[in-house]
Order: sequence, then C-alpha cells, then structure tokens
Amino acid sequence: MPDILDIHAAANPDRPAVVHGDRSWTYSELNGRASALARALQDLGIVPGDRAIWIGPNHEKVLLFGHAARKAQLVSVPLSYRFTAEEMSYVINDSDAALIFCDPSYREALEALDLPKVREIVDYDRAEELIASQTPDPIDVPIEGATGASMIYTSGTTGKPKGAVRSGTDPTLLAALITELRVQSDDVHITTGPLYHSGPSAFAGLTHVLGGTVVVLPRFDAEEWLRLVDQHKVNTTFTAPTQLKRLVNVPEDVRSRYDTSSLRVVIANAAPVPFALKKQWIETFGEGHLFEVYGSTELGVDTIMKPEEQLRKPGSCGQPYGGIEIRLIREDGTDAPTSEPGVMWIRSPGIFDEYHKAPEKTRETMLDGDPSWRTVGDIAYRDDDGFYYICDRRSDMIISGGMNIYPAEIEAVLHSHPAVMDAGIFGIPSEEWGEQVHAVVQLKDGQTATADELTKLCRTHLAGYKVPRSFEFREQLPRTESGKLLKRTLRDEYWKDHAGRV
Repeated sequence: MPDILDIHAAANPDRPAVVHGDRSWTYSELNGRASALARALQDLGIVPGDRAIWIGPNHEKVLLFGHAARKAQLVSVPLSYRFTAEEMSYVINDSDAALIFCDPSYREALEALDLPKVREIVDYDRAEELIASQTPDPIDVPIEGATGASMIYTSGTTGKPKGAVRSGTDPTLLAALITELRVQSDDVHITTGPLYHSGPSAFAGLTHVLGGTVVVLPRFDAEEWLRLVDQHKVNTTFTAPTQLKRLVNVPEDVRSRYDTSSLRVVIANAAPVPFALKKQWIETFGEGHLFEVYGSTELGVDTIMKPEEQLRKPGSCGQPYGGIEIRLIREDGTDAPTSEPGVMWIRSPGIFDEYHKAPEKTRETMLDGDPSWRTVGDIAYRDDDGFYYICDRRSDMIISGGMNIYPAEIEAVLHSHPAVMDAGIFGIPSEEWGEQVHAVVQLKDGQTATADELTKLCRTHLAGYKVPRSFEFREQLPRTESGKLLKRTLRDEYWKDHAGRV
C-alpha cells in the first residue's frame, strides 16, 4: 500500500514539504529520508507495534521521525522536553518504549535514566548516519498493523500521566474536518505551538496529508512568527490563546513591518478564547480567518466555531460537524435541556481507543459502559441554534498558556514536605496566561515553611510551568466529611469577578 508521502513525492516531488530556518526538504527528499530512516530502525530490531518516544523542541527532524515511525508501523509517543528527569522516566517506562528519538542535547540526560525496556536511543546526529546507510526507495506499508498509531500522555485525577492510545485517523471524519476548516493542498502552515502537544502535531500532520508546506518555528516568539508569516506567505496555523494575545500586543510600529495578509485559517484551541481577545485579533489582523475548535487529546476535534460566527456568538466553541453527536447529561442522568449545563458526552469516530495499561480509567470515560459515548468531564450548555458553550473544564485541570496542568501531581509534591499538613492547587486569573497555578497550604501545628522553600521543592520534581506562581497559607482547608477538598470554594474567591470560570 503506498504511503501518503509516496503519493505526494510522486505527484509533486519538488514541492517544499518542510522549511526550518535556511534548511528545507522537498516532498521527494522528505519521503526518501523517512523511508531510509524507517528501514534503518527495522534493521536495529525495532518492530511494528513498538512504542517510540520522541523528545525535543520543534525541528524538521521531529516531523521526519513522525513519518518514519508511521512507515515502520511504530506507535509514536511524544514527550515534553520541559519535563524533569523524574517525569521523563515515568512516561518512558510506563509506555514500554523500545526506542527513543531525541534532540542531541537530551541524549546524555536520557542515558543517565534507568530505562530497562529501551533498546535504542537515536539522536539527530545518529539518525543522519542511519539514513545515509539505507536506500531512499519507498518502504512497503501494509494496510493492517499500527500504521499512524500514537500514544499521547495526558494526566487525570490521580496526577500521574496516562497514555491515550489512538490507532489511527478515521478518513471520513478527516475529510469533513478538512472541508469545515477550509484548509487546502497548497497551504503553508507554521508550527505556532510545541509539536509534542496533540493539536500542533495533528495540524502540522494534516498539512502533510494534503501536500502542503510546514514552516517550523522552534519556540514561539511573536516577532519571529510575524517575520516567518511574511517571508513564507503562511496561510494556516494552530495556536493557543496565549500566543494570540502576545501577537495582538506586539507594538504597532513593529507589527506593521510584516505582511500577514496571507493568513486564511488561524485555529485557536487548548483553552477558551476570551471574547475580548477575539475582537482584538479581528481588529488587528482582520476578519474571516479566525476559527476556534473544541476538543481534547482523547476525543479529537468535536466542535468548530467558524469566522463568520465569532462576533455573533460570544463565548461559543461552535457546533459539531461530520456526524459527531453530543449529549449534555445532568447529574441525575437525564439530558440537559437547551441553556442548561450538563456533562459533555461525545460520539465520534475520532475518539481514542484506550488509556495504556489503565482499563479502569478507560471505562470511566464511557457512558454506562458504552464505548461509543465518551467524556473528559467538561461541562457545557447548548443554545437554541445548536451552538455549544464550555462553562467549566475538567473539574480541577488548569490550562495555563495552552499547557494542561494537573493539580494532584503538584499537591503530591507539596505533601512530601514534612511541614505540610494539607495542600490545594488550582488556577487563578492571569492576564498573560489565562490561568496561573496557585497553591493554598496548611502547615502542621508548630511547623514552618516558606513559599521560597516550597517553590524550590516543586522545581526539583516538576517541570517549570507546573510550579505554583503564588502561595497562600491558611489554618484550615475546606473539605467535605468524606475528605474531598472543596476546591471550588477556594477557586471562586478568585474567579467571582472574572468570566470563564464558574
């Protein structure tokens, strides 16, 4: 069966596929390199179905490896380069990874970890040697197997990450998404967000499915983004609201140096986009191209808010598409009527398969054991026109700058301090990040601890973006009789005068 890159390489061999700084690959070059790398990985004993971790900032070789992993029928597992060694070790071992593909700057740290299941570590330099040792001829990819499979780690109430396994993409739903988002085969796409996140990775991949060009931005910088959009006449991107906010706040005398009129599809996701920000974006960059989608790693893209509806339906994340069904179910198990909130349940061919080695957690996403209906616990309501509005996210999850942060993981670190009796983590309003991590701590009688001391503890065990930005000390934290922390009670003190959290 011909691989998608084989098709594009045959039809448009000289079309640019990837651009990163002064480096670029045509479809012919990308396809040949991906085929050679896939063949080399097979020669190393990496077999179909093996889990393959990849780690590093956005880079052309990240995209190369995604294609090579598909051709070799591996399960691709992205890993945040911002994780601590402790966090990396957990994900690598839990995923049963046989292979790690990494930026050379991470190799030494990875080799120092206890990774008993990993058989090969291939950095970018070694990858070049492997590619040179193989023929660039197309590699046979059978219809069956793990082709296109991925496992993206996302945390839950336990705070420990879970691997969301997805065996592939439903072609009918993908076709509907392409139509609704108005993306085209000759698009030029820029990687605004980190590719280890499901959204940026998926939409860069979609560009290659269609045969377009991906411009790699290693790390987001507002002026550099504007410069690359101007230089390459970028048409599409996928972004979190934080990047939108930084772009609209670039001084006019700087922004005016760059032509962004080529933008046709700007897809916002990862956190609700404030209505004021939408208006500011439209006033700054023009109308007709800003989309918002609602979705998740587990459930894919479920609703789409089109540009022509953005100002007419403030606060909405849009409508379902492509035959996706949504039910809003109240606590009593009945369907919520129009304008009344309920837990959002999705029926879609785009849902994930399961959580890796976590069958109980997988069942928790099902409606009465029915695997066709799934939820991630978001609360929403629907208006008379069938538009959906997210009025609460997963009960405790914090979304800061587009990054998902899970309080239980941070609370566990704080509880490890000998002076801490109790701790609660939640998000509070932030003009820059949407939310920032806030800690409320109860100390043991007669014990002392400072915010600086607890910050140092967190930095030892957690990635920087998870570390609380502020601390508050209280004599007692509110809990139910069963011991559940009343986090909403704490959170409401900060959100009562802000939209977006209820």
